[in-house]
Amino acid sequence: MDIFDILTMIGGLSLFLFGMNIMGESLERAAGNSLRSLLGKLTSSRMLGFLTGMAVTAVIQSSSATTVMVVGFVNSSLLTLGQAINVIMGANVGTTVTAWVLSLSGVDGDGLFIQLLKPTNFTPILALIGIIYYMFIKDSKKKDIGLILLGFAVLMFGMDTMSGAVKGLRDEEWFTSLFLLFTNPVLGVIAGAVLTGIIQSSSASVGILQALSATGAVSYAAAIPIIMGQNIGTCVTAMLSSVGATKNAKRAAFVHLMFNVLGTLIGLVLFIAVNAIFAPAILGESASYLGISICHTAFNILCTAILLPSGNLLEKVVCRIVPDAKEPEVVSELDERLMATPSIALERCRALTGEMADCAHQVFRSSASAFRELTPELSQSVRDGEDQTDHYEDIIGSYLVKLSALQISEADNTEAAMLLKAIGDFERIGDHALNILESAEELHTKGFAFSEAARHELKVLASAVDEIITLSFQAFRDNDLETAYQVEPLEQVIDDLKEKLRIHHILRLQQGNCSIETGFIWSDLLNALERIGDHCSNIAGCVVDMAHHNMNMHEALRSARVENENFGEQYRDYAKKYSLK
Repeated sequence: MDIFDILTMIGGLSLFLFGMNIMGESLERAAGNSLRSLLGKLTSSRMLGFLTGMAVTAVIQSSSATTVMVVGFVNSSLLTLGQAINVIMGANVGTTVTAWVLSLSGVDGDGLFIQLLKPTNFTPILALIGIIYYMFIKDSKKKDIGLILLGFAVLMFGMDTMSGAVKGLRDEEWFTSLFLLFTNPVLGVIAGAVLTGIIQSSSASVGILQALSATGAVSYAAAIPIIMGQNIGTCVTAMLSSVGATKNAKRAAFVHLMFNVLGTLIGLVLFIAVNAIFAPAILGESASYLGISICHTAFNILCTAILLPSGNLLEKVVCRIVPDAKEPEVVSELDERLMATPSIALERCRALTGEMADCAHQVFRSSASAFRELTPELSQSVRDGEDQTDHYEDIIGSYLVKLSALQISEADNTEAAMLLKAIGDFERIGDHALNILESAEELHTKGFAFSEAARHELKVLASAVDEIITLSFQAFRDNDLETAYQVEPLEQVIDDLKEKLRIHHILRLQQGNCSIETGFIWSDLLNALERIGDHCSNIAGCVVDMAHHNMNMHEALRSARVENENFGEQYRDYAKKYSLK
């Protein structure tokens, strides 16, 4: 083996790692909606959590990324430690998919079907399809499919190049001696752990082992301990990600480490016992691509089968190792670890925006009730709620800006923009609710009171505003276009009501039934209520935007009138429902 073989091997390894990274990221973007639906299945059911972890890892091609995501979930209190353990165990099985894909490089035979299975024969076709999709088709989903195909082609080309370059090592005495050294199980485990810890991907390290097996110098006696060690090395990423996290998040990362260490110890004991008692001849044979895939999968399934029923015991042990904090910990509503999987991070943003909407609605209802009974406790709750909506806007907005800077799908990018718009409207609803409270406080402090007619009119308008908040928030939460279309006719009724109430106040003022001082408070109150209706219209417009893949708010509001065939009828129904008579 000369210097040119070494350069070829380095180039093949680089292409292999690059292809794996591109394919994984593109798969993640393409499967964004599927990943979101899987998120909803992370329940306390042990088997469901296990299957979810396995499926997510099979999609994103990285158990490390799944575990980091789980640490982020636990840190945000989205998952309990018990749920996280099930997902982590599933991830260990899901990561074996990559080795099976890579084993295609070892397919050998003369038949037509066998020849078609060889990557060197079919990846050029995939690369051609991928480059057509990527360069000549504008649809972002098809571009992602193109990148998946290109990533796979580069991955397999790198694997083939690497395998070809290392074949010369079979004649190198030092290389043969090295793998003879690794037949010592402990040294093999250490080698596998170190290699995987450096590249932070067990899938990639298994692929490298498969490529080295092309030399014929890698026996099963050396390969199996290395595979065991790879499971320990992959824990490095999760352990690093848990730095600065809550105690439960640290426990989740430690469970990942403990699970893999225990699994490796069990596997190592069994391996040494079988080798000592039976000395199977197969251990001395040269490992193949397929054989390494089988060993990798069998080992991970065996570990999971042994330790999955012991999930509760692992939880108790890790709680002893990592005790509770003496002081209450601050839970991160939006953990940056989730950005490793942008579609999941975006779903978390949407869920938190839903919480923001509920908070804003409660603030409005509390402020509207201040005209019936104003108490210090009520005033404080409104101010606390308004501060909370400000907090939500700050953290969600900052998080979405960072998320948008990543390479995410067009659909996710559109949704991120929609959420950025919506949180501004939710925050402003909280501001106007505080203005309503301040109007009630001014009325109370100055000893003023609205007339009976004014109180009745205020009740009607407040009820209409409460309904438009309910409708717009429901449309946003359920992404319901039909409900969104009901907002605009009600918003028009609220505008009309505001003008009527302004005119009625002037008439009462002329008749001496209202004072000029209460008139100023009345005007501020009407403006606040009407503006809440406007922001609800904007929120419904965001839902219409998403349905039409168009971020033009004016176009969305026009669409809500033009495309809604029932606009006139709905307007009349709302006008009748909120009649002042």
